[in-house]
Amino acid sequence: MMTRTKNRTALLLAGVACTASLLAPAAAFAQTQGPAAPTGQTQARPAPSAAPQVVIQSIRVEGTQRIEPDTVRNYLNIRLGEPVTADVVDKSLKTLFATGLFADVSVGIDRGDILVVRVVENPIVNRIAFEGLDKLEEKDLLAEMQLRPRVVYTRSKLQADVQRLLDVYRRNSRFAASIEPKIIQLDQNRVDVVFEVKEGDPTTVSKITFVGNKQYSDSTLRSELMSSEYRWYRFWASDDSYDPDRVAFDREKLRRFYLKNGYADFRIQSAVAELAPDRKSFYLTFTVEEGQRYKFGKINISSQLKNLDPSKLGEGITTVSGEWYNNEQIEATIEKLTQRVGDLGYAFVDVQPVTNRDPQGKVIDVSFEVREGPKAYVERIDISGNVRTQDRVLRREFRLVEGDAFNASRLRRSEQRIKDLGFFKSVEVTREQGSQPDQIVLKAKVEEQSTGDLTVGGGFSTSDGPLGEIGIRERNLLGRGQDLKVTTLLASKRSKVDISFVEPYFLDRQLALTVDAFHTTRDLQKYSSYDWRSTGGAVGFGWQLNEDWSESLKYTLRSDSISDIEDDASRYVKESAGTTLSSFITHTIAYDKRDSRRNPTDGYVISLENDIAGLGGDTRYLRTTLRGEYYYPVMPEVVASLRANIGNIVGFGEDVRINDRFYLGGEEFRGFRTGGVGTRDKGSGDALGAQNYYVLTQEVSFPLGLPKELGLTARLFHDIGSAWGADVSGSGVNDSTSIRASVGIGFTWVSPFGPIRVDFGIPYLKQKYDRTQNFTFGFATRY
Repeated sequence: MMTRTKNRTALLLAGVACTASLLAPAAAFAQTQGPAAPTGQTQARPAPSAAPQVVIQSIRVEGTQRIEPDTVRNYLNIRLGEPVTADVVDKSLKTLFATGLFADVSVGIDRGDILVVRVVENPIVNRIAFEGLDKLEEKDLLAEMQLRPRVVYTRSKLQADVQRLLDVYRRNSRFAASIEPKIIQLDQNRVDVVFEVKEGDPTTVSKITFVGNKQYSDSTLRSELMSSEYRWYRFWASDDSYDPDRVAFDREKLRRFYLKNGYADFRIQSAVAELAPDRKSFYLTFTVEEGQRYKFGKINISSQLKNLDPSKLGEGITTVSGEWYNNEQIEATIEKLTQRVGDLGYAFVDVQPVTNRDPQGKVIDVSFEVREGPKAYVERIDISGNVRTQDRVLRREFRLVEGDAFNASRLRRSEQRIKDLGFFKSVEVTREQGSQPDQIVLKAKVEEQSTGDLTVGGGFSTSDGPLGEIGIRERNLLGRGQDLKVTTLLASKRSKVDISFVEPYFLDRQLALTVDAFHTTRDLQKYSSYDWRSTGGAVGFGWQLNEDWSESLKYTLRSDSISDIEDDASRYVKESAGTTLSSFITHTIAYDKRDSRRNPTDGYVISLENDIAGLGGDTRYLRTTLRGEYYYPVMPEVVASLRANIGNIVGFGEDVRINDRFYLGGEEFRGFRTGGVGTRDKGSGDALGAQNYYVLTQEVSFPLGLPKELGLTARLFHDIGSAWGADVSGSGVNDSTSIRASVGIGFTWVSPFGPIRVDFGIPYLKQKYDRTQNFTFGFATRY
């Protein structure tokens, strides 16, 4: 457009020069009229340097159809009675083209003082259509476009829209997509815009490689990424499709992984995605510089605040000298120190870690400096992007509220808490200057994602036989942050319907309210010669005491029925026939220091659970269960674990009913059938349960040397335990406190259809009346 306007400005000046030289005005007009010649073809004659300027007396507009001539005149920088200059004409042409209303504009002089502006209007879009759509919907593409029906069409808008549509396909991992726009001319200066789309196949990640890694294998680092290599059996997953945003997040995940494990010098030199020649896949290459591994050296606290004794803050330190350097522990210490200093009455606090790295000794000394932060207050919190989620769901995750003294660490923690909700695809919390110098406005911008799940599953287990499951869950019910789940399970020997509701902030406090309703039936003929049915509900509250400690309290009201008892069943089973009502309270407290609650490799967890029955109902007892787990990484991808469960139940003035006792075996004690260890009737062989039990499991899990993408791992295990006591007496009962033990090997395959777990256990310490089962097989799938 710049070349075109220069040519036309030159033409106008040539007309002015002709007029000044007393040439015929008509000739001047003829020389400056008509469509603009292509760039490089129009050669305007330069105006004589002494030529006088032309003063325009009128402006005539030609070629308008929808647009009023006065509108064109208003865009001009030329005014009647004023002389015309090259700059003025050039600016006028640029202004007219910039409106986007015209496909072509030309100017000229008629009769010496009349400026003629001839325009060709851009057409109006009549309709937008797509051909070839399959994977993406038309409404999603239209939302990205500038062009709309009844909007002025321009070539620049069309080109920009094509690029936006290609970007949409690339965000959906279809880099082979191509889009060809077609323009169909209609009457009344209208056009139809048709996009011919070839979507192509998804562009996958065929290979992920690492350069420079020595301490961790490629497979270990790949397991830390969100992106994964394409495999034929991942037809329900999308992580193996290329996504630039996912790769950017992978860089951050790698950095966190190394910093968490002591590699403070770690750097990612590059992350390159190369598109294969066939445009069907990408090769990802991460070039890393690991550096050496550090441990924490000296840890201390210094204070720049008056009257603040650093010794009072020692309990806020989570980092320990001699342990491997961990950036997450430093962040946790900053947060705890900030909280502690704030509790002591200091509003404006900024805790900064100052590190002193010793490469020779491979230690990092950390000094937490407590400084006076900027004296600013939170004026308000603005939230945007939450179409469905209510504002209060986000506001309650903020560690700052309006009127609070601003604190940077609490702002970071607020952003992380919002991300942890899992309701949003992206979260960005920023700060801006408020209405006053000491005021700050916090802005939270979020992008929502789907929070509803529909699960359909099927499987088989040695204890329940074939099974099927259907579940519906909404984790952000009505945008209130509530969790509603309905699950139905049907098996040959078990069925269950469970409805649960969780309000994470009951009465706007950090108190989780849980409400459950359930109905369960079990066929226990094989183990104890009866059928069991349970119907009831529960309401409970749970809360976090701190980052590691959690506590919960729950009340349950349950109706249990024992029926369909076999004629040759134990007399103790027959005595338990009928329906009873149980009313009990459950108190649980747990201390969790594991590195992951889903796939732990390091750390430990301890929990204590007590059930007290007798607040109404027909049963009265105290049931106590103590559980502990400890995980230790022997070497990369090899994890040793030690698990212990201990249980006891005692009746208050009555015997403990058969359905309230412990049944040991199956997955908890491999090598033995469910209920295979414990008190047993000598005549019928029915399991009568136990009032006391313990089981100790030693296990080592390790890879099989196969590609990690196959999802196949193995484990060696050793189980030791016993179960005894059932409030029964007489010569017709087998009961012993003797130790039982088994050893074995197990395999887990994360198959395309779900996890399959197989264990083969061999009991080498057992009683003659125990029921053994060498194979334990379980399979379940969801999609």
